[in-house]
Amino acid sequence: GGSRPLPGQEVSVKVLGALEDGGLVERDPRLIFVPGHGDVVQALELGVPTMQLGEVSFFLAAFPYAYGRPGSREPDVPPEAPLLFEVTLLEVRDGPDPQPLPPAVRLRLGSQRRERGNFHFARGDFAAALRSYRLSLRALDGPVTAPPGPEEEEELQEQRVKCLNNCAAAQLKLGRAEEALAACEAVLRISPNNNRALLRRGQLLAEQGRDAEAALILRKALELDPANKVIHTELSRLAKRQSPSPGT
Repeated sequence: GGSRPLPGQEVSVKVLGALEDGGLVERDPRLIFVPGHGDVVQALELGVPTMQLGEVSFFLAAFPYAYGRPGSREPDVPPEAPLLFEVTLLEVRDGPDPQPLPPAVRLRLGSQRRERGNFHFARGDFAAALRSYRLSLRALDGPVTAPPGPEEEEELQEQRVKCLNNCAAAQLKLGRAEEALAACEAVLRISPNNNRALLRRGQLLAEQGRDAEAALILRKALELDPANKVIHTELSRLAKRQSPSPGT
């Protein structure tokens, strides 16, 4: 008879996760997440919204709904392992995103979602990774209860740069070159000397045949990192492409 979580609401749950042999691999007395944001395994994403406040449920999750084919190092879950979750729904409240929050909370949310994106990326689920990175940016860019101090603002910018670079990597894996290029340009608006974004932007421009622009960007990247072999290789490839062929 209790209320179930609505879309966009944040939940707190108590979670125990065990392997088939009974070995406990997860224990979290208060796990906080928003269902649908990709912050937890799919068994919890799909199962918790069906629960009522105060309910205790058991979810037997086949490996695609737990830690996937590769398993996990932390927690220590073997490849293709099904898991049994015992879940208690402790609290349901409005999600944090639309609300003004202190900068420190924005930073925590942004970091949590970026790390979840890295989890998906490492497993080859690039669409889920991109979704988590975008949610991280949404948290970092949300309204705050008070202006961030100089250190907080610097950390927010650092987190944005990391997240945008990760977005570009995921977009490239998904074959979205234009979106990846836009993410690199967003990084460089924040941090003009970010070498990772400079290199990736140069590579993308070269792929589009914009050789002069690509060479300019890559030379700037090389000034910042003279020993980078990848940049040297890219510039050599451009030089060969631009040099006239014999007999012309």
